[in-house]
Amino acid sequence: MKNSNSNYFLEKPNLKSQDPDVYEILKAEEEKQTNKLCMIASENFVSKAIREAVGSAFMNKYSEGQVGKRFYEGNYNIDDLEKLCKERAAKLFNIPVKWRVNVQALSGSPANLAVYMALLKPGEKIMGMYLYDGGHITHGWSYEKGLKNDPSKIIHRGGQRKVSASSYFFTSVQYKTDPQTQLIDYDKLEKAVLAEKPQILVTGGTAYPREIDYKRMNSIAKKAGAYYLADIAHEAGLIAAGVNNSPVGIADVVTFTTHKTLRCNRGAIIMADKKLMKKIDRAVFPGLQGGPHNHSIAGIAVGLKEAMQPEFKKYAAQIVKNAKALASALEGYRFDIVSGGTDKHLLLIDLSSKGVFGRKFARALDYAGIVANMNTIPQESRSPSDPSGLRIGTPWVTTRGLKEEDMGLIAKWMNRVMERISEWKSLKFDVFDAKVAKCDALVGIASEIKEFLSDGDCC
Repeated sequence: MKNSNSNYFLEKPNLKSQDPDVYEILKAEEEKQTNKLCMIASENFVSKAIREAVGSAFMNKYSEGQVGKRFYEGNYNIDDLEKLCKERAAKLFNIPVKWRVNVQALSGSPANLAVYMALLKPGEKIMGMYLYDGGHITHGWSYEKGLKNDPSKIIHRGGQRKVSASSYFFTSVQYKTDPQTQLIDYDKLEKAVLAEKPQILVTGGTAYPREIDYKRMNSIAKKAGAYYLADIAHEAGLIAAGVNNSPVGIADVVTFTTHKTLRCNRGAIIMADKKLMKKIDRAVFPGLQGGPHNHSIAGIAVGLKEAMQPEFKKYAAQIVKNAKALASALEGYRFDIVSGGTDKHLLLIDLSSKGVFGRKFARALDYAGIVANMNTIPQESRSPSDPSGLRIGTPWVTTRGLKEEDMGLIAKWMNRVMERISEWKSLKFDVFDAKVAKCDALVGIASEIKEFLSDGDCC
């Protein structure tokens, strides 16, 4: 009924003959991606054209430095490629005349670290969203072992456990969402920011399902004398298509990964005023890395061109339609949706009322042919290794051609899984895993999903 991947994955005769071990692992992954509903919010399918560019001769060349200023000879073609990629990014995101683009950062975490390194001194303060409320570890996450979350406090001050370089080299505090609405309370946030006086204020994250008021955040940052970094890794494709609002030209710096809703291969892009970008370019190279991955830049260039087409705007709009439809359908089965819905490509489910929490539900769903991930929720009271929530997203299934009416079927499958495994909710995880692995009902759902995805042709 829907798009299959039968003709998407190309034959690999050289790999098959030279290294059958890797070939077999790869084939298993291709089969998984073909036959399961992959609903990780940060994953997507890339086109054949992108994969051809990524698997090209561009991977053979070293190109330390910037366009026209390389340290190795023979980079004239690489210069043309990187220049083209930057031009496409600038056009797609409609950057101001005085802004510039960096496409060399290897991924989102080093892109954010490059911004911190460029604009901050060691020990200066980063203020980003609390991890449990939807933030990201690169926005300054640290914690104290055994210290429980206090929902009445809007500020999390971290602890001795420094999880990422952002908290290891800089002081980090994090702001929380409102405990009642599970949304950012901008008035309370402004008071907190003015009290904390961070050197950089960060927005964005991995599990915040609502749009962010970029103008208000920029105003708050300026009142505190802080830079404002908008990390739009998750919604970059939605922003490029005009489905979500854009912080470009509002924030001081914008960073994003390219492989989520933007539907490119793995990589990252940084945008900022040219004065800041000079510092950021130096932080990327030589500050944090050597030569960029030119094959990745090639794929991103292709993906940016794809995102300029009218079809991509329809695709991005469908992502959000599907997410909203899925949230509504799940609510019909008494799943609690954090913040009551979504404005983007992802939704967060609070499983507290179900009694089967994130780790177990995600594992059972995988056996049933639905790939998702466990996730913390606002006011989380459980461990991040077995949190209360589940995060699901619609970029991948939308690329596969699914529409709103299909979201009701996905919700039905998810509910069937939950109903079947509820009797095992008190079991230790290893025992639970053994049970669900052999569960005929889950095997049956996986077969239904495989058949559902078998008709058609993807990408």
